[in-house]
Amino acid sequence: MGRALVIGCGGTLGFAWTAAVLAELDRQGWDTRTADVLVGTSAGAELVALLGAGVPAAAIADGSDARVAAHLAAPGAPGRLPGLPRPTLPALGLTRAALRGRGDVLSGLAGLLPRGGGDARWLADLGAALADPGTGWVTHPATWLVAADARTGERVPLGRADAPTASLGQAIAASWAIPGWFPPVAIDGRRYVDGGAVSPTSADLLLPHVADGRIDEVVVVAPMASHGGAPARGAARLERLLRHPMTRRVDREVAQLRAAGARVHRIEPSPADLTAMGANFMDRSRVERVREVAARTAPTLVAHQEVAR
Repeated sequence: MGRALVIGCGGTLGFAWTAAVLAELDRQGWDTRTADVLVGTSAGAELVALLGAGVPAAAIADGSDARVAAHLAAPGAPGRLPGLPRPTLPALGLTRAALRGRGDVLSGLAGLLPRGGGDARWLADLGAALADPGTGWVTHPATWLVAADARTGERVPLGRADAPTASLGQAIAASWAIPGWFPPVAIDGRRYVDGGAVSPTSADLLLPHVADGRIDEVVVVAPMASHGGAPARGAARLERLLRHPMTRRVDREVAQLRAAGARVHRIEPSPADLTAMGANFMDRSRVERVREVAARTAPTLVAHQEVAR
C-alpha cells in the first residue's frame, strides 16, 4: 500500500501558496518527496518536478536551492496579463470533447481561447536544471506531469510508463501551456496544453492504482479549489466564478477516490489565503503577501488533515 501526492494548478500565486503547504507538511512529519506517486498539473507540475528531483520542500518555499532561486527569478516568467495572442484556436479539441460530454463547460471554453504568445523557455530551463543526465527525467520513479491533448482533450500524465516520451522541460511546459497564455507544446507528433484546462488536479488518474491496491492514501493540494465556497468582493468575484466549477471537479475526483477505498486528505486555501491572492492568480506583485499569509494558515490547514499520523 502507498501514498500519493497530487498538486493542482494555481498559477504564480498557487505555486507560492502550495510551496508553503509542502514545507508545513514536512515540518509536521511527512517528507513529500517520499510519496509513492507524484502527480502535478501546471504550477503543480513545477512543484512535483522539484520534489521528484529531490529538492526539499523547505528549499522550494524559501528559495534556498539554487535551481529554485534561478527559476523564480527567471525573466520569462508570466506577468499579470498574457502576451499578445495569435489568431488561431489550437485547443479547439477541448471544446469538441466538451460538446460530446467528455469535458465540462470550463474545459470547452478554454478550447475557444487563442494561441498564447508566451515564451515557455523559463520552464524548459527548469526541466534542464532538474533532469537526471542519464534518463532526462527526475530520479523519482513515478512523477507524472499532466497535460491535455489539444486535439482530443484527453489528459496525459507525462512520465507515466504508457505516456509519450518527453523531456522534463517539454513536460513542464506542456502542463503549463495555459490556453491564451502559452502556445501548445509538441511532443511525439501531438500538441499538448495545460492539463488544468480539463481538471485542476486530475486526482482521478490514480483510480487504477487505488483499485489494484498500490495506493490507499492520497494527499490532494488544490490551490484552485474552495470547498464550501468563499466570500469575495469586487474583481475577486470573477475569480470565484472560475474557482466554482474547478472546485466541483475536485469534489467529484475526491469522491471517486474515496468510493474506491482510498483515504483522501484535501488541502486548499483558507479565506485568508484567498484574500491575499486577490482576483488574479498570476499577479506576481502579491507573491510575498501570499507567502506571509500562508506561513500563518498552513499549520492549521495541514494539522486538520492529520497527514503525518
